[in-house]
Amino acid sequence: MAQAAPSAGGMSRPGRTPEMERRPSDVVARPPDVLDARTHRLGRVAVPVVLGLVYGYWVAANNRDGGPVTGWNWLLGLVSALVFAVVCAALLTLGPRLPREVHALAWAAFTGCAYGFAYSQIGAVFSTQGAGQGPHGDLVRSVLMGLLWAAIAFMVSFYRYYIRENAYGRRIR
Repeated sequence: MAQAAPSAGGMSRPGRTPEMERRPSDVVARPPDVLDARTHRLGRVAVPVVLGLVYGYWVAANNRDGGPVTGWNWLLGLVSALVFAVVCAALLTLGPRLPREVHALAWAAFTGCAYGFAYSQIGAVFSTQGAGQGPHGDLVRSVLMGLLWAAIAFMVSFYRYYIRENAYGRRIR
């Protein structure tokens, strides 16, 4: 049997490099970028606008409480949608530049304020004939609901940023 013995300190197969020795499972493939840069820029504007319109409709519907649609109801919904969209766009733009704790806190404050305001517009919450607590008890209830959703949003967003960013807010690759 005539076989070549491996040379000391050399490669067992001449002409093969370590790159050629890799298995397909060793290669880390980058996922394809399905959407181009133009689509991402459009999404940065479209997502806050659509979410703002949904939020404005929600606030107006809560305020209306099944009654007739009025001009003030439309105005409340429009202003709520505008404020929501502007703050959401600002957070999407400026948020990644913040440290992860502040970034999570900003989203928590936004979520808590938005939910607390929408909850306060429910007609049954502020009626004094309903629960018998009066307007101050109902205001406290709206604030507590906003704080509850803010705490949930903080935990979820902080966890997300903690596992995906380093301490300086830079995405881990």
